[in-house]
Amino acid sequence: MKMETNQTMINELKEALRFVLSVEFWRMAVFWSISLLTSYFQLYTKRFFSSKAQSYPRCHPPISESLRPVCVITGATSGLGASAAHAISREGFYVVLVGRSSHLLSKIMTEIKTQNEDARVKAFEVDLSSFQSILEFKGSLQQWLLDCKMHSSVQLLINNAGILATSHRFTPEGYDQMMATNYIGAFCLTKFLPPLLKRSPVPSRIVNVTSFTHGSVFDVQVDKESVSGTRFLRSEQYEFARIYEYSKLYLLLFSYELHRHLGLMDKPCHVSVTASDPGIVKTNIMREVPHCLSYLAFEVLKLLGLLQSPENGVSSILDAALAPPEASGEYFFGGEGRTVSSSMLSKNAKLAKELWTVTYKLFLEASLASKEMCNSTMSDKLW
Repeated sequence: MKMETNQTMINELKEALRFVLSVEFWRMAVFWSISLLTSYFQLYTKRFFSSKAQSYPRCHPPISESLRPVCVITGATSGLGASAAHAISREGFYVVLVGRSSHLLSKIMTEIKTQNEDARVKAFEVDLSSFQSILEFKGSLQQWLLDCKMHSSVQLLINNAGILATSHRFTPEGYDQMMATNYIGAFCLTKFLPPLLKRSPVPSRIVNVTSFTHGSVFDVQVDKESVSGTRFLRSEQYEFARIYEYSKLYLLLFSYELHRHLGLMDKPCHVSVTASDPGIVKTNIMREVPHCLSYLAFEVLKLLGLLQSPENGVSSILDAALAPPEASGEYFFGGEGRTVSSSMLSKNAKLAKELWTVTYKLFLEASLASKEMCNSTMSDKLW
C-alpha cells in the first residue's frame, strides 16, 4: 500500500514537472499575470486619477403577478455559475439552470431552494459544446414556458459556461471542445434566443462572461480553422492556454459586435449586452492542471489578495446583469458596478465583423447538418 502511494506521488510529480516545462505553463504564469495586473492597474488608476470614473448601479427587476423575470444561466452546476444562480434567485428571477450533469443540477436546485424558500428554479441538462444539444434546449425551453403558462420571454441570459482543458477533445461537429464550450456554444445559444429576449415586456439583457486572459492575445486570426479550434491541433503539444485566450477574446469581440447589431434595432436599448470579467476565482476550472501546481498558484494568489471566492467573484457578473440598459457594450471588472477598457484588439470592429461572419457560417452549417440528420431519422422511421 505504501509503495503504491509513493508511486502515485512520483507520477504526480513527473506530471507536474512536464507541465512546468511546457510553453503553455509559462504562457499562463507570465502573460496571464501581466493581463490581470493590467486590469487592476487600470481599475485603480481610474479610481484615483480620473474624474470620469464611472460605476453603474444595480437595477432590481420589475416583478408582478403577470411577469416573473426569467434568467437562463449556463455552466450553472458549480463555481461562478452556481453562485450567480443563488444571487439571481434572491433578486426574484425564475432561474433556469443549464449544465451537463443532471446530478449537479439537482444538487444546486436543492441548495437554492433550501436557502431561499421563495426561489423558483428549473434545470435543463445541456452540453454547450454540442449544437444539437443547444437546439434541443431551445425547443424544451419554449415548451416549458408554454406549459407553465408563463410569459413566453426571457429577461436575462448569462453565458457563463467555460472549461480549461489541457488535452484536446472533439465535439460531434468536429470542433475543439474548449473552443466550442467557451465561445461557439455561447454564440449559438444567443442566436437562438433573440425572439424570447425581444418579446420581453421589459428591457432584457445578455451577459457574456469573459476573462482578462483575452489581453494575452496580440495577434489573432478569424478563419474557420481558428474559430473552430482545429488550427491549434496541428501542433505536437495541445496549446490549451492559447485556445482559452482565443475563446475569451472571441467572446468579447462577439459581445461588442452584438452590441452594434442591437443598436441598429427599432428599440436599441430593449435588448442590451454586457461583458463581465470576474478576475481570478477559486473554482474547479483548473481541475485538469496538476493538483500540486493549481494548489500552489491559488495559495500565491491568496497571499497577494487576488484570489476571490465564487461568492465574491460573482459581483462583476451581477453588476453586468443588473446594470441599466445604457450600460450596453460595457466591460465590467472589479465589482461595485465598475468597468474597465478591454484590450485594443478586442475593440477592432473589422475583426469583430469578420468573426461574426465566420461563426455564423459555422452556425448555418451545423443547422443544415442537424436538419439533414432529422430528415434521415424520419426516413428511417418511415421504413
